[in-house]
Amino acid sequence: MVLHHRGIGGMRLSSTVPALLAAALASACGGSAHRGSPPPHHVRPDPPPPYTQRVSAPRRAAIPVRALVTAETENRLLVVELPSGRVVQRIGLPSDPEDVAASPTGGVVVVTSAAAGKVTLLEGRPLRAVKIIGGFGAPHIVEIAPDGEYAYITDDAHGTVTVIDLAKRRVSSTIPVGAGAHHLCFDVKDHDAWVALGESARMLVLLSTQDPGHPRVAGHFPPPFPVHDLGCSSDGPRVWLTSATGPDVTVFDGFDYGVVFRVPVGPPPQHVVLQAGSAYLTSGYGGSIERVDASTGRILARASSPYGSFELAAGGGYVVTSSLLRGTLAIYTPALKLLRVVHLAPATREVAIAGPA
Repeated sequence: MVLHHRGIGGMRLSSTVPALLAAALASACGGSAHRGSPPPHHVRPDPPPPYTQRVSAPRRAAIPVRALVTAETENRLLVVELPSGRVVQRIGLPSDPEDVAASPTGGVVVVTSAAAGKVTLLEGRPLRAVKIIGGFGAPHIVEIAPDGEYAYITDDAHGTVTVIDLAKRRVSSTIPVGAGAHHLCFDVKDHDAWVALGESARMLVLLSTQDPGHPRVAGHFPPPFPVHDLGCSSDGPRVWLTSATGPDVTVFDGFDYGVVFRVPVGPPPQHVVLQAGSAYLTSGYGGSIERVDASTGRILARASSPYGSFELAAGGGYVVTSSLLRGTLAIYTPALKLLRVVHLAPATREVAIAGPA
């Protein structure tokens, strides 16, 4: 089934993405390992301002907010205290760890290792690996379902989405969706998930998640431009599509009613995270991050970021970006006031936040 929308459903882009852009996309997220030297130019943010943490006297110790960062070339997951940027734990993982996701409470962490064909489940404080699941071709993107009970893993080599029951620590189902299965997001309101087939996707697949442990393919949507990342609104049908070839992020109203608005961000590919009524958008090659009003598309704040900061996360009172090309973690307030930048490893690919929501 193809989902049609008025006015744009028939558009196609026939131009071939230049080889240089294809190479750039390969280094931008979990699609492939980056081994070459980064481009020479680098926009460094101003030195972070001093940060003084106000200490209250809680009745019981608060759960600290932590950033979880995959250090790909070191085969480790780094646990970073926020906002200090101090590494409090280094955990060895199967080769080339790429993507990472944490359950809403941070109790379960899932990491994909594409080169090893494995997925690692971690729990506890301090974190420790409790299960390593193999049998994947190239597991790349992991997202935790809204109920917090399942992890969805895209495998672009096998063209599948695998669902892991986090309580039972085992695979509950594997669904063929199409070659190149990569980024995905959950439509909470309609109990659906959208999957982009490729880092420069010409097709999106709709999964029904009425039974979250056993989703099924419910439809397809050919976007009017090659899509890289995507984000689903938590309170409605809007879907944010970042471009693999252009400078804008485009928001669709459930694909049935066309484009709601476009947001200029910077050189592609961009990435998106939705949090508390805001959308945070990055341009790794543009060295920038934006905060946008998710209902209107109005840009509320814009800040510089270390060159190559493609991936980002928001939650627990912080926004963070990890630079694949500089090996840094930049820590911001929700209003994008830069708190500090810390160097963690040769390459920091993906980042998640674990701790209070």
